[in-house]
Amino acid sequence: MKKVLVLCTGNSCRSILAEALINQAFGKKGVVAFSAGSRPSGRVNPNAAKVLQERNAWDEAYHSKEIKEINDLGPFDLVVTVCDNAREACPVFPGAKKQIHIGFEDPDGKPYNAFIETAREIEEKLLPVVEEELLGEYSGD
Repeated sequence: MKKVLVLCTGNSCRSILAEALINQAFGKKGVVAFSAGSRPSGRVNPNAAKVLQERNAWDEAYHSKEIKEINDLGPFDLVVTVCDNAREACPVFPGAKKQIHIGFEDPDGKPYNAFIETAREIEEKLLPVVEEELLGEYSGD
């Protein structure tokens, strides 16, 4: 089983979306994703949950959590920061085999369509990278 950790600031929108979409796309291929926040909000944004429900990717277990809550789940094969604040707050994650940054605009406080767009961008920009890094599907050759 290969493990991905997705980090954000509030762990209420982008990282939750990424965690769920990675699990949906690659769970049957032996990849599991987790998410956490450098300053978690303590809640999942209802619009993020709605987007995931519409994609059949929602799980009631998804929740906003601090990094220390997932430390025991490592080591992680891949750590992804999805916002600049988390990238700065967590420049190095101990035990990670590889750490990357792919930033997404925060949809929090914006209309529902912004959450749909963020999920689409995660599917287009992040999922291929996770697949290439952990499953070797996109060798670029």
